[in-house]
Amino acid sequence: MEKKIIRFSPPDISKEEIENVIEVLKSDWITTGPKTKEFEAKIAEYCGTEKAVCLNSNTACQELILKVLGVRPGDEVITSAYTYTASASIIDHVGAKIVLVDTQKDSYEMDYDALEKAITEKTKVIIPVDIAGVMCDYDKIFEIVERKKALFKPNNDFQKLYGRIIVAADAAHSFGATYKGKRSGNVADFASFSFHAVKNLTTAEGGALTWKHVDGLDNDALYKEFMLWSLHGQSKDALAKDKLGAWEYDIVYTGQKCNMTDIMAAIGLAQLERYPKLLSRRKELVKLYNELLDSDRIDIIKHENGDSVSSMHLMLTRVKGIDVEKRNKIIVELAEAGIASNVHYKPLPMHTAYKKLGFKIEDYPNAYDMYQNEISLPLHTKLSDEDVRYICEKYNDIVKA
Repeated sequence: MEKKIIRFSPPDISKEEIENVIEVLKSDWITTGPKTKEFEAKIAEYCGTEKAVCLNSNTACQELILKVLGVRPGDEVITSAYTYTASASIIDHVGAKIVLVDTQKDSYEMDYDALEKAITEKTKVIIPVDIAGVMCDYDKIFEIVERKKALFKPNNDFQKLYGRIIVAADAAHSFGATYKGKRSGNVADFASFSFHAVKNLTTAEGGALTWKHVDGLDNDALYKEFMLWSLHGQSKDALAKDKLGAWEYDIVYTGQKCNMTDIMAAIGLAQLERYPKLLSRRKELVKLYNELLDSDRIDIIKHENGDSVSSMHLMLTRVKGIDVEKRNKIIVELAEAGIASNVHYKPLPMHTAYKKLGFKIEDYPNAYDMYQNEISLPLHTKLSDEDVRYICEKYNDIVKA
């Protein structure tokens, strides 16, 4: 087979996205405005929630969730050791203590027994991570939260409304995934999505957050709170201030600057319109990978598991019986065959920043075992069936050698 050059995850941009952006550029309104508000409404409709908030990254979404919840120094927030730094760095940003738990044996999901043991009176939030678009076992997580309810000590009225630890999913990968008939974004208490360039749905950079309604929660007031935090704590956004004579505003508190622009939202609106077909194509590609990869030598992530279906975001594989050195050699050989690959993820305790916080990879043996032989293969909607056949043929041959 003739050598191909296959990129890992290029964005799938069509004429619709380009035309939407041109329309915005011609409109004289390019920052947060009507397109962003329209995109928020359509995200909420898609997820089945009352509201959605669009910001400039998933990281901003996650951090603002913690800020709005009132998480502060002295509190603890639990997440997985097997994730990208965004899941944990935002805990440090608000001054709380990062608590990492290991994965289950031979699993990308956190160890739920370890999660339950990690909960203390200081625990305010759990951040499960939907790796590769495969949603966590949220029933199990909420069962744990209920069992530990007596330990919960609320800091403020908002936390009193929940009366228990709040579950804020890092759903960066899982936009469009379903868990027991519900879409990601309407399963955890809060969820944050990424629309980065490599994600299934992209706005170049960007993200969104959603939440489930609970009794006593004023969704309009909560939405306004997120708007304040995202724009310096300013009581009026640019759209409101643009009205004649309406310059006056107040700074309610010292917020951040992480709003989404209408240019980004214009891309997102076109992507969302195309999204059912994009997801369907990803499902076809995953099916082909499952058929062609050598399952005797390669473990493949399960994207469909009973009544849960992932967003098919990443093609995670593990080569049986190899170590880091051999794994890295295989990645080089794939590159020599023209195939870009990746590793998801290097566990957080292996990184300098987390070592400085006192974390040691020896305390997370299952996460290390997952990492040492993991290779992520290209999975995107620009792949042809022939591309996948080429990748599988080369990969199968390399791991046999």
